[in-house]
Amino acid sequence: MKALLARTVALLAVAVLVSPSAALARTDIQWWHAMTAVLGERINEIAAKFNASQNDYEVKAVYKGSYPDTLNAAIAAYRAKQPPHIVQVYEVGTQTMLSSGAVYPVFQLVKDHGVTIDWNDVIPPVKSYYASGGNLYSMAFNSSTPVLFYNKDLFKKAGLPDRAPTTWDEVEAAARKLVASGARCGFSAAWPSWTLMENMHALHDQPFADHANGFDGLATTLKINGPFGVKMMELLQRGAKEGWFTYNGRLNKAEANMGNGECGVFLSSSAYIGNLTRASEGKFTWATGPLPRMGGFPQGSSIIGGATLWVLKGAKPEEYRGVAQFFRYLASTENQAWWAGVTGYLPISNSAVKAMEASGHFQKNPQQRTAITQMQLGKVTPNSQGIRLGNFPSVRDAIEEQMENIFSGKKTAKQGLDDAVAKSSDILKEFAALYK
Repeated sequence: MKALLARTVALLAVAVLVSPSAALARTDIQWWHAMTAVLGERINEIAAKFNASQNDYEVKAVYKGSYPDTLNAAIAAYRAKQPPHIVQVYEVGTQTMLSSGAVYPVFQLVKDHGVTIDWNDVIPPVKSYYASGGNLYSMAFNSSTPVLFYNKDLFKKAGLPDRAPTTWDEVEAAARKLVASGARCGFSAAWPSWTLMENMHALHDQPFADHANGFDGLATTLKINGPFGVKMMELLQRGAKEGWFTYNGRLNKAEANMGNGECGVFLSSSAYIGNLTRASEGKFTWATGPLPRMGGFPQGSSIIGGATLWVLKGAKPEEYRGVAQFFRYLASTENQAWWAGVTGYLPISNSAVKAMEASGHFQKNPQQRTAITQMQLGKVTPNSQGIRLGNFPSVRDAIEEQMENIFSGKKTAKQGLDDAVAKSSDILKEFAALYK
C-alpha cells in the first residue's frame, strides 16, 4: 500500500512538472495606457498579437484613465514601489519623466538585453523631442500633430466650397456662414492649449517659453503674452462673443461635438481620425486640411503630441527582457505601418512611411496624409522644435483656466495671458528649484 502511494505521489509530481500550465508559464508585463474607444481596441490588439507571437511573456494592457490620470497613477505606484513596467505618458509629461529619476532609459534597456532597434529610422521630430544627449529615453509610440477637420455636408449646406480653410480669416468667414445656415457649431477645437496656443505659436515661429521652449535648460517663464498670443486670443474671444466660435471644454471633450455632426470646422489631433471615422459612418462626410495660419508672422511648424512608452525602475531583469522584446516587436516596420494606418497617428519611422506609400495607403486614405505633409513642409526652428516644460500638465491647466476667462469675457486677452504667465512661472520656478 505504501509502495502504491509513493508511486502515485511521484506520478503526480511529474504531471505537475510537465503540465501545460507549468510549461507555458509566462512572465507578466504590465502596460498602463490612456487609450479609449477605437484606440483602446487597437492597444488590446497589439498586446494580443504580441502574446500570440511567443510563449515567454504576457503583456497585459491596462486602461488607467485620461493621460493626466495615467501619469498620476504611475507616479503613485512608483512611490508605493509597485510600478507598472511600461506607462504611456503624453508629451507634456516628458520633462517630468526625464527629471524624475524613476526611468529606465529605453536606449539603455534594449542595449542591456541584446535587442537591436534602429533609432536612426525614427522620424526627426519624434526622435529630437524624446531624446536627451542624443539618446531616446522613451519608446516612440503614438505621435500626432493637430490638423483641421471640416464637415463636408455642413459646408455644402452653407454654400461653401469643398476645401479646408487655410487661414484664420477663412476659418472665421466659413464659421460665420455655417452658423448662419443652421449649424450649431461653426468652429471649435479639442485640446485647447495644445491646438490654439502651443501649436499656433510653433506654427508661426513664436517663442512659447524661455530657454528655447525648455530644450536648452529648464524653462522658468512663458512667452505667450506677446503680440501673437494676444492677437490669437482676441480673435477667439470675439468669435465666442459673436457666436462663430464655440468652446467645448478641456482635453478632448469637444470631439463629441464634431463626432455627432454639429461642428463645421474643428481642430484636433490627427489621431482623432480613427474615432471620427467610426462616429461619422453613415451619418456625414468629412475631410482634413492643414492648420490655419495668421498673416504677418513667419513660417514655423506644427509640433508633435501624443505619447511615448516609458519604462519604470523597480522590476526584475527577466521582466525587463520581456519589455525589450515587446519594444522590438513594436518597432518593426510592419507594426508601425499598421498602427499608423488604423489610428491616424503619424508613422514614426521612415521605413513605415515608405511602406505605407508603397502600399497605396495614402491614396486610399488621403485624410491621413495631411499630418505628414504638414510636418514635412514646416520649418523647424528653436520655437517650433517642441515644448518641454517641467510639470507641464499644471502649466497647461493654468493656461486653459485663463483661456476660459478670456472666451467668457471675464478678462481681456492681455490680462488673461498675463495671469497665465504669472501662475505658470510660479509652477516652472518651483519645478526648476527641485531639479536644478
